[in-house]
Amino acid sequence: MPSISSTTGDATVDRPRSGPAPADRSLPTMTQDRPFAWLLLITGVVGWLASGALVLEKLEVLKDPNHVTVCDVNPWISCGQVMQTPQSSVFGFPNMFIGIVAFAIIITTALAVLAGAKFARWYWLGLQTGVTLGFIFVIWLWFQALYSIRILCPFCMVVWAAMIPLFVWVTVRNVSHGVLRLPAGPTKVLGESGWILTALLYVAVIATIFFAFIQVFIGTSGY
Repeated sequence: MPSISSTTGDATVDRPRSGPAPADRSLPTMTQDRPFAWLLLITGVVGWLASGALVLEKLEVLKDPNHVTVCDVNPWISCGQVMQTPQSSVFGFPNMFIGIVAFAIIITTALAVLAGAKFARWYWLGLQTGVTLGFIFVIWLWFQALYSIRILCPFCMVVWAAMIPLFVWVTVRNVSHGVLRLPAGPTKVLGESGWILTALLYVAVIATIFFAFIQVFIGTSGY
């Protein structure tokens, strides 16, 4: 945001500077304000759209229990069947409403940072807490889908995919900026490992899905 300063009695307008601020130049690229904000925006929009699609389909299911959702593919890939389980409404209302609100906060934060906003440490700690709790909740839902319900919801998996880089990079950003305080060595290693950690988590998710549904992939399920 332009600021007005006065040193000799006359008002002058500071011109916006291009490129990262000097304080940002020593930070890993993805933890600098603009790259990090774009990552927040992309993951937030993807998660919000997937949550919104689930809300629309849930409303159709509530109106008509026999409604076939757009992602009802077969007995193992079906949003509609997952919506009928207790795990889809853990807190007494559909889980996707949490996503609508949570990802809206992520999008708002991203736009504010892109606009030049600076948040206090307490805000980043709050965001870290929310993203961490969301990530833990996603892990629990992922475990339930694979080993209890044994049905995959494609839109839910899009939310999982958005939460992985979101959690990793919010954590890396907060460590790199000193919001979460670690010794210099671990801070440097974590700052250089964000995409590696993200890739490893994606590989872990894909591998667990493959082995949980191996009978489907190798054609011995009888379907």
